[in-house]
Amino acid sequence: MKNTISSQMLKGILEGCILKIIGQKEVYGYEMNLKLKEYGISTVSDGTIYPLLLKLQKQGLIVGEMRSSDEGPMRKYYSLTDKGKLQLEIFEKEWEVLSNSVNNILSIK
Repeated sequence: MKNTISSQMLKGILEGCILKIIGQKEVYGYEMNLKLKEYGISTVSDGTIYPLLLKLQKQGLIVGEMRSSDEGPMRKYYSLTDKGKLQLEIFEKEWEVLSNSVNNILSIK
């Protein structure tokens, strides 16, 4: 069975996942897609990631910086702002409560 996640379910958590990945290491857009796949979220297209990165930037949660690349054109690398770090902490706490609650429900025999 292919490991897929419905887009509706993913929509609610993708921003937090992106913040977490950027919080670990500055990444550029295509690299973000590779990281998501590495962690098992393979159903996200570039057409979803780039608008989310733009939205997070407009909200002041991340900043982008253009850098040259040895492998081709310049790339925009994203890093968390202080506001983004705070939002990530909030997401992690909310996710812990939600995932524990859902796991409790799913464990009902």
